[in-house]
Amino acid sequence: MTEIRTVLTGLDLLSKATGPHSDEFDTATELAVRAFQQSRGLSVDGRVGAETWRALDAARWRLGARTLYHAVPVPLTGEDVRSLQERLLEMGYDVGRADAIYGIRTSRAVAQFQREVGLAPDGTCGPHTMNALRRLGRKVVGGRPQWLRESDAIRQSGPTLVGRTVVIDPGHGGTDPGVVVPDGPLRWTEADLVHDLASRLEGRLAASGVRVQLTRGPSPETCLPDIDRAQLANSLGADVFISLHIDRHANPAAEGVATYHYGTDNGVTSATGERLAGLVQREIVARTGLRDCRTHAKAWDLLRITRMPAVRVEVGYLTSPTDRERLVDPRFRDKLVEAIVAAVQRMYLPIERDVPTGSIDVSELRAAVAACTVLD
Repeated sequence: MTEIRTVLTGLDLLSKATGPHSDEFDTATELAVRAFQQSRGLSVDGRVGAETWRALDAARWRLGARTLYHAVPVPLTGEDVRSLQERLLEMGYDVGRADAIYGIRTSRAVAQFQREVGLAPDGTCGPHTMNALRRLGRKVVGGRPQWLRESDAIRQSGPTLVGRTVVIDPGHGGTDPGVVVPDGPLRWTEADLVHDLASRLEGRLAASGVRVQLTRGPSPETCLPDIDRAQLANSLGADVFISLHIDRHANPAAEGVATYHYGTDNGVTSATGERLAGLVQREIVARTGLRDCRTHAKAWDLLRITRMPAVRVEVGYLTSPTDRERLVDPRFRDKLVEAIVAAVQRMYLPIERDVPTGSIDVSELRAAVAACTVLD
């Protein structure tokens, strides 16, 4: 508790008068935790769970306070790493995503910078490298360099879905059923519904020539942590990561679909993840009539650690009688699946060849793949 209050006090989220010397998790501490979660793009619940604690621990570090280097097998993480990555991105160096993880791409970008300013290119950010960074300004103007890199990579990969790898993540499972709602003699659970949705999506994508991997089966013994789900997608070299969830709220009037991508409050975002989120959101709203709760940037581990375009889709509220009536209908879940497949296809279409929302016929994608198979 003292460590939590110390970090919050250092971030000016908790008054020093009530600060780090108390071991009580009081109302002031809870409000400070909520403010921290909001600022870091985490779920705002006022609780210090594993993800919030990792973010608090990372927030202790300021750029220049320690030497940064590529550590194996456990890389250095922290706000200082994120600040360095953002600085390098502004200067035109390719660190990948500003994910606060000092990985191999960040190390290579630092080495490239060092080489260009006449320092030993060891990929380690120490005092000499920091001094050089402070002396130099932006090198790239007129656009976001990371957006340009990611968009160009998508464009060069071609418009077809055939041969791509998509990881589908049915949320929860095992000991964590997610949202559970009794409905007369029935009992609906988020884990069961999203696994059925994921299975349907797996079939549609596979029919379109996509290699598909689910992060879990229908009845796993335990619930896989989000970090492990993200690392599984990375290890498979996935092109796209889609996490499926169903939301809840104390107010049964809350309803609608929302889609999330990686991003922080200071404008750092996954460019292709943001684009995919927008396409998924628009396709689902157009094809299903669910209320549009829009897209949002979040820094959840699931979205931050994945190295490909990644989205988390909350496909309605199980606590809403209106949404629940739709979600338990298999035909409605088929509509959701077709919307997501169409969104993934549109992400790979060049901007000049993009089509209106709701116009892609998913059955034509399957027919085209079947025709190519026959010709082969």
